[in-house]
Amino acid sequence: MKNQMTSEILNDLVQINNDRMVGYEKALSELNDQDNDLKFLFLEMIHHSRSYKMALSTELNVLGTKTDADTTIGGKIYRAWMDIKVLFTGSDRKTILNNCEFGEDAAQNAYKMALADEDLPAHIRSLITEQKQELKLDHDQIKASRDQED
Repeated sequence: MKNQMTSEILNDLVQINNDRMVGYEKALSELNDQDNDLKFLFLEMIHHSRSYKMALSTELNVLGTKTDADTTIGGKIYRAWMDIKVLFTGSDRKTILNNCEFGEDAAQNAYKMALADEDLPAHIRSLITEQKQELKLDHDQIKASRDQED
């Protein structure tokens, strides 16, 4: 039962990272040609999530559990809502960065909820804590970029 709960938590975090990759790919598609700085930043965020997902998948393999390849329902709903929002508000840099920050907030929340499980094995807790800290740096970088647009 403990392994099953741990597997569910790890797969939830895999899905959050899948959401994050899809979200940044969408954000890339909304950028203008002159937004090279954001293109580089968003590609870096995608790379980070791939790395986090690989580490989580390794732990899932050890537990004998298949890695979930899907995104979260909430992520799908959010992206659909963003498509509608873009139709009405446009896709300027600040709007795109606001949307990215919202996604980063969701990732932080997911990692916080994962760490609330007191039965996580110590090495997995350490992995999740480290990823959460790295994601916080990403969040702060997105926020700083957004704040520069004011």
